[in-house]
Amino acid sequence: MSTSAGAPKRLVLNLFEMNCVSHITHGLWRLPDNNRERFNDIDYWTELARLLEDGGFDAVFLADVIGTYDVFRGSAETAVRQGLQIPNNDPAVVVPAMAAVTRHLGFGITFSTTYEPPFAWARRASTLDHLTKGRVGWNIVTSYLPNAARNFGLEEEVEHDERFARAEEYLDVLYKLWEGSWDDDAIVADRQRNVFADPSRIRPIHHDGRYFKVEGPHLPSPSRQRTPLLITATQSEAGTAFAGKHAEVVFTGAPDQAGLAATVARLKQAAVDAGRRDVDLKVITTAGVIVGRTEEEARAKLARFQELSDPEGYLAHAGLPWDPTAHPADARLGELADAAAHGRWRRVADAEQTVGDFLAGFGDLSAHPLFVVGTPVQVADEIERWLDELDIDGINLLQYHTYDTARDFIELVVPVLRERGRLRSSYDERESLRDRIFGEGDRLPERHYGARYRGGAHLPDRTGISDPVPTEPEPAGHRLTA
Repeated sequence: MSTSAGAPKRLVLNLFEMNCVSHITHGLWRLPDNNRERFNDIDYWTELARLLEDGGFDAVFLADVIGTYDVFRGSAETAVRQGLQIPNNDPAVVVPAMAAVTRHLGFGITFSTTYEPPFAWARRASTLDHLTKGRVGWNIVTSYLPNAARNFGLEEEVEHDERFARAEEYLDVLYKLWEGSWDDDAIVADRQRNVFADPSRIRPIHHDGRYFKVEGPHLPSPSRQRTPLLITATQSEAGTAFAGKHAEVVFTGAPDQAGLAATVARLKQAAVDAGRRDVDLKVITTAGVIVGRTEEEARAKLARFQELSDPEGYLAHAGLPWDPTAHPADARLGELADAAAHGRWRRVADAEQTVGDFLAGFGDLSAHPLFVVGTPVQVADEIERWLDELDIDGINLLQYHTYDTARDFIELVVPVLRERGRLRSSYDERESLRDRIFGEGDRLPERHYGARYRGGAHLPDRTGISDPVPTEPEPAGHRLTA
């Protein structure tokens, strides 16, 4: 639930996870006793879920891609060799297993609006929200990998702003299905009359747009949240406007802390510009936390992790369209024709920078803008500073070692944050994921754009399903003949 006036801002605490070996800390799957290779095993997910719930995490944030990283060096060879998000399984499928062994842990599921139709995803999301009793969030993404486009029959990836235009209509279809297709009281379960659902309280949506044509009605009945908690991941201008209108939680980042603070301000202003409140949008970002009982112990862990961190994995993950390792370390970037190209994470800003200096940040775990190594008190101090000075609302905790990263945080940092009022001491038995984050109930607030379809409002026809009125048969003898 929300904190009272004057109380310290409570941290939204998620674990950053993916259904693969090497998610975002490349090379570290080789650490002794790391469980990353067990991701195909259902026990991996149930053990992780129990650990996170015992530690008071709000949710596990499940990333996803639907293509390989094949831009660096012109192929997916580096990614495949390092297990970089390939092999990779569907994140949504492991949620029921984790939900079955927990009662409170939330699940942020990444799913793209670019290639698969909205009707099928609406059904899957509602099913998961039913099975979890309202613990599901959806991370809305628009798929950037060129290989993803080719996997769905296109020659090249859909242009950035076009993807967001498609996503706008995708969300309209989903809101119509989730919010407008069924009334809350449509299920009557009348055994005497053999009426399970009242057709007059269920309606098709008859959506006919630029990208999608969907008749409806929605097949699942309304789940606890109806619309899952809405999450987006963005830093772009188009993505910021989209988030201001639709998102309740935004997962974002920046090259440094000053840039992150500016991004947070832009995102919250975008919510206000869309007719919402700045507090209607929570901003989370990835955070690297390495903690030990002493600072020496924590720094020893960092040194051990750094030994196995592989820069080539980061180069491939960045989608860098040129290969710095093919040039002398002392070469100036301005002298290299191919260095003018840039990947998703890094662009050449200094022509005088050497290739060696440019490469130095790739694989350097401490180079992350939100990174802390130290004792529990030092870590808690830094997290509090992030919350108060950068105005973020939460973190997706990076995993260096599974399950030790989460276990260290739970055993060493969680007690300090709870003592300082930054983390709850226990779960509320009654809450859904949305209510946990905002403290305003299970459903989208009325001021959210998606609520406009409730009760069938703004649909072509608000009436429910009914049989057509029979026409009177023609009287005998009145039929025209040739």
